[in-house]
Amino acid sequence: MDYSFKTQGIGLNTVINARELGGYVLPDGSRIKHGLLLRGGALDEASDGDLALLSEKFRVKRIFDFRTSGEVGYAPDKYLPGADYVWMPAFDEESNMMEQVSLPKEAYRDLKGWLSVNAWREDVQRVAREMYPSMMSSSFTRVQYSGFLHNILDTTDGAVYWHCSQGKDRTGFGAAVLLAALGADMDLIMHDYEISNEFYVKDVQEAYSHVSTDAEKEAILTFVGVNRKYFRGALNMLEEECGSMMGFVQKQLNLTDGDIRILRERYLE
Repeated sequence: MDYSFKTQGIGLNTVINARELGGYVLPDGSRIKHGLLLRGGALDEASDGDLALLSEKFRVKRIFDFRTSGEVGYAPDKYLPGADYVWMPAFDEESNMMEQVSLPKEAYRDLKGWLSVNAWREDVQRVAREMYPSMMSSSFTRVQYSGFLHNILDTTDGAVYWHCSQGKDRTGFGAAVLLAALGADMDLIMHDYEISNEFYVKDVQEAYSHVSTDAEKEAILTFVGVNRKYFRGALNMLEEECGSMMGFVQKQLNLTDGDIRILRERYLE
């Protein structure tokens, strides 16, 4: 399949990386319906106009937030009329998981600037390499994404919107497992994931200008943009474990054949 086209944005002016899965053509020739499966960044700075668009045009019925309690507490989503808010943190904050796959808190005050002067550090590069595998292999995380898919199954009317902070990593994994359930191949899953770099390319290039080694650039790409090599490597791990991404969705996220049939009947045309 040719996935060189871009997904359509959904018209939000104050929410970064906001787009939809609608329009993607799957290997069997079916197409994902427009206006139902929406992904993007957090809604803490969403304008009244953007909130109205989500509520009135798309009729969003459920919002899934993969952020940590600290992120939510610092920048809570604005209220969206008619939508249920579902908090599903992707990381287990009560374990040492966050320490293993997170940068120091001070890094997030100015992530681009901090990485420009710290990407040389081995601990930073290690976190970049281990973030995706740690997240995807965590039993806590798998329970959360299983809940995400089953909550979508329970949303029988209107659209859903899922997000983290930047709408790229935790949000990207949500899109990956949903696309797999709908019958997407790995090319489409990776295409959707990499679109995030279109939104962050200027920040990535600016941070690159301060470093010189490939390892530093890989770390910057992981945190400021999205890193194809690292994400694909983690998905390879899931495929090796379960035989395919569909196998992962069925065996580890507990979707039955009936669940998959319902998703495809509802979201494909």
